[in-house]
Amino acid sequence: MTAIAPGTLKRTPLHDVHVALGAKIVPFAGYEMPVQYPTGITAEHNAVRTACGMFDVSHMGEVIVRGPDAMRFVSSVTSNDVEALAVGQIQYSTLLRADGTIVDDLLVYRFADHLMLVINASNRDKDLAHLQENIAGFDCTMTDISDSIALLAVQGPQAPAIVASLADVPLDGIKYYWFTEGNVAGVPCIISRTGYTGELGFELYFDAAHAVTVWNAVMTAGAVTPAGLGCRDSLRLEAGMCLYGNELDDRTTPIEAGLNWLVKLAKREPFLGKDVLVRQHQEGTDRKLVGFTIDERAIPRHGHGVVYGGVAIGEVCSGCMSPTLGIPIGTCYVPAAAAVEGTTFEVDIRGRLLPARVVKLPFYKRAGKA
Repeated sequence: MTAIAPGTLKRTPLHDVHVALGAKIVPFAGYEMPVQYPTGITAEHNAVRTACGMFDVSHMGEVIVRGPDAMRFVSSVTSNDVEALAVGQIQYSTLLRADGTIVDDLLVYRFADHLMLVINASNRDKDLAHLQENIAGFDCTMTDISDSIALLAVQGPQAPAIVASLADVPLDGIKYYWFTEGNVAGVPCIISRTGYTGELGFELYFDAAHAVTVWNAVMTAGAVTPAGLGCRDSLRLEAGMCLYGNELDDRTTPIEAGLNWLVKLAKREPFLGKDVLVRQHQEGTDRKLVGFTIDERAIPRHGHGVVYGGVAIGEVCSGCMSPTLGIPIGTCYVPAAAAVEGTTFEVDIRGRLLPARVVKLPFYKRAGKA
């Protein structure tokens, strides 16, 4: 969690709702956010895996890029191929520096006449500055609309039916990483077939003035459990999804992080860091991100030391006791030669060096189609 001086934290438009529900509020990315509700992190996690949970993620940033060169500009600073997007399609990508390292990971939404970038709250100022530094020469404009937008993530096996019951447009045909526009509970929304949990679900973007209306409508439309940041982290870790500040940072390239599929070296538009990423693609990298488990029931945490061959090689990126699998799981970077399923190393947990084993990511994968 990000430490912020008292009095400087923002609140989402649902802050009072979370307080009324008894949520534990913590500072995160410059906001007061619910980390858990009285039900507890494990119960919230299990609700998303088996039924439906709803997250207030209104702290996320949204940036509109508009103009004749909007796609060329975004393509020039990101690793994926924005120009391959159809209208109504979404792309996961990384925002890059000239040295190929990651400024942020983000979603790119293609509308008929503009793009929307969804960025991490903790990186909002940094991302905006980086985009502004690189926009010269492109015929487009950039507008930060973050403070006027609420974002709810409705996730779990029952989530599609619950959202569909409130929507005035059909949702059955929306594929993973596509979106539509329509009313939910009478409120105009971007209805996005995305999530950060490894489950079915939708993310809803709409005017922040209607946040309580949409929240209450979803909560009463089915067996929906309010879910906080705590289980959001355990869910995304089980699903093998990266978190900026843990698996990703400004010293790491997407290829080191195992995000090769986000790097489109053959795309038409030149982009920041391409030379570095071409070289890494051809020659490999010194280190790679891996998932691991520990046989003992000890929980690896962010920052715990990692030892390979008797040498300290880094730290745990993320770790938890998996609520779904019932075993300790985590991620870390290891030498490329060690990034092989079954390789063993050690994790320093409170002064004890415990054996860990590289396993294939993701730890958990939902049965059935995406």
